[in-house]
Amino acid sequence: MGIKELEKTIGYNFKDKKYVETALTHSSYANERQMSLFNERLEFLGDSVLGFITAEYFFNNFNHLPEGQMTKLRAATVCEKALHSYALTIKLGDSLLLGRGEELTGGRTRASILADAFEALIAAIYLDGGMEKARDFVLPFIQKAAHEIPVISDYKTALQEIIQKNRDEHISYVLVGESGPDHNKQFEVEVRLNSNVIGLGVGKSKKTAEQQAAKKALELMGVSV
Repeated sequence: MGIKELEKTIGYNFKDKKYVETALTHSSYANERQMSLFNERLEFLGDSVLGFITAEYFFNNFNHLPEGQMTKLRAATVCEKALHSYALTIKLGDSLLLGRGEELTGGRTRASILADAFEALIAAIYLDGGMEKARDFVLPFIQKAAHEIPVISDYKTALQEIIQKNRDEHISYVLVGESGPDHNKQFEVEVRLNSNVIGLGVGKSKKTAEQQAAKKALELMGVSV
């Protein structure tokens, strides 16, 4: 796939093609041809641009999550596995310039190479079009990934990270009731801050009821969930 096809796929046309050409050039290709430009420096910049865009997105759109949870969520959406999947989505491997050795050993689908190239592509877009264009490119991947990661519904962890900022406070979950036949039981759990009930949850398992109780507690605190 050439540069024109890649531009059509990602919805961005480069004003200066040198940026995208460099982003697509792997060190193995450059070494074989004694070229000085390849994508490792762009990868370095792209990592930082990606980090900022994702941090900004989670800060603005997940205000129910404390810092620790946002850090975990960001890490999960920008790890090598995630970047590899994003690169596969746009068939980035088809556009890479690889040395013969990398070509013969499956470099076009290797996770590390594709993840690095994806970051380099982000940097190329940033240098060519600015932060807004880079953001437009990155966010669809991050938004989709973020909503597929279960950590964002972990209300117990979110509540715990808020409460633990005050060492004198203690959270506990107490089973206060269960009803229904064995095959369809309902559990009721209270979450208590010290001795005060701050949330009541109901669910078909104790864990689900605890999560619901934590959610109610977060709502009581005015945290958007």
